[in-house]
Amino acid sequence: MAKLSVNVDHIATVRQARLINEPDPVTAAALAELAGCHGIIVHLREDRRHIQDRDVEILRRTLTTKLNLEMAAVPEMVEIARRIRPDMSCLVPEKRQELTTEGGLDVAGNYKHIAEAVRRLQDAGIAASLFIDPDGDQIKASHETGAAYIEIHTGRYADAKNIAEEDREFDRIAQGIAHASSIGLRVNVGHGLNYRNTQRLVALKEIQEFSIGHSIIARAVLVGMERAVREMLAIING
Repeated sequence: MAKLSVNVDHIATVRQARLINEPDPVTAAALAELAGCHGIIVHLREDRRHIQDRDVEILRRTLTTKLNLEMAAVPEMVEIARRIRPDMSCLVPEKRQELTTEGGLDVAGNYKHIAEAVRRLQDAGIAASLFIDPDGDQIKASHETGAAYIEIHTGRYADAKNIAEEDREFDRIAQGIAHASSIGLRVNVGHGLNYRNTQRLVALKEIQEFSIGHSIIARAVLVGMERAVREMLAIING
């Protein structure tokens, strides 16, 4: 059965809007764990726009499940990961001007650089994951880096304007997951998933884990963190 990891970045987004100490993403992570999630995700961006180094350090000490540190494949972040030692590091593309991650890594086009980052993470005992589009060349290149995991970018599926477009993107995801699984990669999925569109993906049994943040945090504003997480778990558990 697939697992759920909850991204608490947007708790930190609200905090940083006032540059104060609340709401606390560490507290939000604890509540998500109490609700039954299987892991916590944070993205430590180079510009530190939301999650701060201190958040990651405290989460590493306090989580009882799994810490997945999303980050750019740059030397500074690799060294932070090697020092803090999350359970997993997911390498993602990062641009300063974007609101959120806009697409998958170009592993094929930046193979040497990304493979070196994967090697350095794994040498420190950290599971490496690569955030990619459901594209055959990117899946092949990801496998060749030695990474154990990929996370399929589901943003185009989530942003589909009509059923026909959603069907096309679902098929791309399904084919990508099948391909990745057939060559031994473990597959997570994430980006733009919510309480409606996640349900269709649950049918893809090769998915190891759903990585979901914004929709859970948005729901939590209205009903509380624990209930929001439990409702998403109910969808993933069918």
